[in-house]
Amino acid sequence: MGINIQIMKTNYSLEEDNYKRAKKKVNRIKGFYRHLLVFICVNTVITAVHVVNNMWNGASFVNAIWDMQTFFTWIPWGIGLLIHGICALDFVSVFMGKNWEDRKMKELMGKEYKNSTMNWE
Repeated sequence: MGINIQIMKTNYSLEEDNYKRAKKKVNRIKGFYRHLLVFICVNTVITAVHVVNNMWNGASFVNAIWDMQTFFTWIPWGIGLLIHGICALDFVSVFMGKNWEDRKMKELMGKEYKNSTMNWE
């Protein structure tokens, strides 16, 4: 009877851990999409203001758009957004192979289990 209770607790614990990991992953992805939306909105407004200001000062539309200051916020913020996207959308795991995260977690959990059983002996 004691073994069944232990197995049930372990299964519940695994399901709960999987749920928490999935929820955390969904929140990271949601945060990235929010960041992307703010990036597009803010940079569009900044670009529009900059282009209108350049045109007001006598620049042609093409020259106003291709002024380097127009891209001043797009480039560095875009690099940060790219890094955020790589982390949030798990592109790192694509480079590390299929199921890398699961294999690494099993490996670490195995080490943890060995360490905890050695302490009791």
